[in-house]
Amino acid sequence: MLELFFSIEAWSSLLIGLVLLGFGFAKRKPSLISLGGIALVELSLLTQLISSILLVVGGARAHGDTIEFFAYILVALIVPLGAAFWALVERTRWSTFVLGVGALTVAIMLVRMHQIWFG
Repeated sequence: MLELFFSIEAWSSLLIGLVLLGFGFAKRKPSLISLGGIALVELSLLTQLISSILLVVGGARAHGDTIEFFAYILVALIVPLGAAFWALVERTRWSTFVLGVGALTVAIMLVRMHQIWFG
């Protein structure tokens, strides 16, 4: 896990989550903007997964359990997909809340991944 990339990813997930919650409080239904935000969270997680795999192949290891780290990142990849699926199936303002909570969940999971990787 790269420290700088973690910071960018965690803060952007937090910001996107808060913005999406704001959209939900404003009674906005899911749109391309809200789905685009959660797509950015998913894309950053995919980039994190690829960079972490490359680091492990290069010999780096987590201070904690490396398998646990990868389990967290794989579950974190499912969260935005599930939230986006929900938003596409149920087009209500509550789906926008689900997108926001999904992004905030990823931010929290990233903090835990950071703890596992760096000790």
